[in-house]
Amino acid sequence: MINTKRTLTVLTGLTLWSIALPAQDLAITNVRIITGNGSVVPSGAIIIRAGKIVSAGAGAASTKGLKVIDAKGMSALPGYIDAHKHINTGPDEKGQMQSLLEAGYTTVLSGGGPGDGSLALRDHIESGMINGPRVIPSERINLKGTPEEAREAIRAMAAKGIHHTGEIALTPEPGPTEHEIEVLKAVVDEGAKAGVQVNVHAVSTPAMVAGIDAGVRRFVHLPNKDWTSREAAAKVAETHSIVLGLLAFGAPIIDRESPPPVPVVFPRDNSPRFRDGKPWPEAIAGANRDANGKAMGNEAGYTIVNARTIWDGSGGMALGYCTDQNYADVVVLEHELKSYSVMFSMQDIFRIMGPNTAEYLHMSDQIGTIEPGKLADIILLDGNPLENIYPMLKTKVVVKGGKVVVDKR
Repeated sequence: MINTKRTLTVLTGLTLWSIALPAQDLAITNVRIITGNGSVVPSGAIIIRAGKIVSAGAGAASTKGLKVIDAKGMSALPGYIDAHKHINTGPDEKGQMQSLLEAGYTTVLSGGGPGDGSLALRDHIESGMINGPRVIPSERINLKGTPEEAREAIRAMAAKGIHHTGEIALTPEPGPTEHEIEVLKAVVDEGAKAGVQVNVHAVSTPAMVAGIDAGVRRFVHLPNKDWTSREAAAKVAETHSIVLGLLAFGAPIIDRESPPPVPVVFPRDNSPRFRDGKPWPEAIAGANRDANGKAMGNEAGYTIVNARTIWDGSGGMALGYCTDQNYADVVVLEHELKSYSVMFSMQDIFRIMGPNTAEYLHMSDQIGTIEPGKLADIILLDGNPLENIYPMLKTKVVVKGGKVVVDKR
């Protein structure tokens, strides 16, 4: 009889799935350490005990009693954090969660959908039923009812142990209605009482500013309808708000196939496509259109410039990372990073994806950097991501909470 309490490892191709492993005491040696907070150790060691980072520094370290991973010159980064992605339980959850892990994601906030489903997905991962990143559940909230109905919905979420709303949509143009703001204020007030973070979908500057005035401090996504002024960016900074990126929302994808086992979404026919594989720019969700009703595709310009405006206005504090896309995760990662690299240095990108996004989740004391006391969420990359984005697409090893959950060496 098989002992189901034992560690189960399944070898598929070159990928080692490590399911229900206990936290290990590890040493990662001969590794370039990119901490995420601006410092870099050209060659050093990371010591992990009981799921947390004990030390990360230059040179050798005592490895007695530890499992040793010889990184052989690879680069260590904090595990990627996606603060808004629509994930939920379902028949494809095993493959989807493995895809996220192999791309390097160790923490993902469910962006919406039924709360019970995201709770179930979290539990499937934590119990070892499937391999996956750390899932943070959320629950859907809409602004169509009364303020008291919205308050009750927040209380019900908190009672189930859900502490994030999914994206709450505000009318982008000409801006939110009075009713939306009235209900949103009730959501924010009740959320503060119940310990629920309110995440708002505001894709225009007027909607973002109205949300700030209503007390919201976490936004999904950057404005893609207009240019964000320096005054609006200052308001984001002054209120310690954070806006998630999705820089590549309006950028076309051209000649990029999804790697196996995900079906090919984008044929190599030199045609620009939106993220759903349909022709760009007409397929852009809620596309900006000219006087003749033709999609313009200017979302791509708005997002990358607005990202820099908000970054500069906040000293680099107010911009976080998310993808909001559900095709092959390495392809999604590449699509986003290409847009970020237009406006940001590699060190900026590390900060956006690490400590800034951890702060968006109010988890900066636990994840986002490679520092003593943090959870051991670490990825090993083939190459030097200080040079460009492409090594960030080559995750070889993923450690989540001190567990080796992917090993493709």
